[in-house]
Amino acid sequence: ITYPSTHGIFETGIVEMCEIIHKNGGQVYMDGANMNAQVGLTNPGSIGADVCHLNLHKTFAIPHGGGGPGVGPICCAPHLKPFLPSSTPPSTPPPSGGVTQSPQEELLKAPLRGVGGLVAAAPFGSAGILPITYGYIRMMGGPGLALATKIAILNANYLASQLEKHYGIVYKGNQFRVGHELILDCRTLKSYSGIDETDVAKRLIDYGFHAPTLSFPVHGTLMIEPTESESLVELDRFITAMSNIRAEIEDVAKGKADKENNVLHNAPHPQYEVCSDEWKHPYSREKAAFPAEWIKENKFWVNVARVDNAFGDRNLVTCCHDGNMC
Repeated sequence: ITYPSTHGIFETGIVEMCEIIHKNGGQVYMDGANMNAQVGLTNPGSIGADVCHLNLHKTFAIPHGGGGPGVGPICCAPHLKPFLPSSTPPSTPPPSGGVTQSPQEELLKAPLRGVGGLVAAAPFGSAGILPITYGYIRMMGGPGLALATKIAILNANYLASQLEKHYGIVYKGNQFRVGHELILDCRTLKSYSGIDETDVAKRLIDYGFHAPTLSFPVHGTLMIEPTESESLVELDRFITAMSNIRAEIEDVAKGKADKENNVLHNAPHPQYEVCSDEWKHPYSREKAAFPAEWIKENKFWVNVARVDNAFGDRNLVTCCHDGNMC
């Protein structure tokens, strides 16, 4: 399970769900991706989870990217303690005149459960990453961590309240609120205007925003998680961008903008296109590249124009230089 759910709400029956699973002999594994909506307010143990991993990049400040970080604690209930691997570092003495066994060799020979079953060559984690999380937790303290959780939830609900009139929110909880993330409904746009959720995502780049999660967990939607780290100024900029995009969609729907050659279908607009001697669009260069005032002060230029994401995903392109495949 994920809590709050990936649909962006706190499931009110979560404790009962876990109890039903336990009564039928099952165990509950909780994905820790949304712990930044739990810390200081609730916890996986009280909810009923038996195991939970903590995504340190989502909740405790370590960097995210580069294929990782593949580090983070996995917590479990007391009854699963016998099944935990050992945290004892490799210590096999070298044979007479031989070489010490590698951690990987020890792992293969270790028991599958209990003391001695290593699962990583660095059993205490990454010395380059974990101190960041440790420092963050120490500096924030319990009250600070709880406040961060509340702000994450507040930020999401602020966005939901402002954007609902333009797009609609797919899921809400029993209190008509969302959790720490929200799902904007873009599913009716295409039949209404010819514009779809991908066009919205691409146009956001012109406004200086990387698009939120596209078509997950619901096709035709945008899932937005502002987290606790976004300022009110930045949230308001995002609201302005999404409101402006909605107005641009209306222009297409009402015939004020060309059905095909419009800022949404052609987005994003890179610098080499905007500065080109040739401009083949019925709208201005300013509307394409500087659709809001704040962008004129700090413009982010994307490297390429529109690409076909689906085609790229399905068609691997290889190249060869001097006989070397890349």
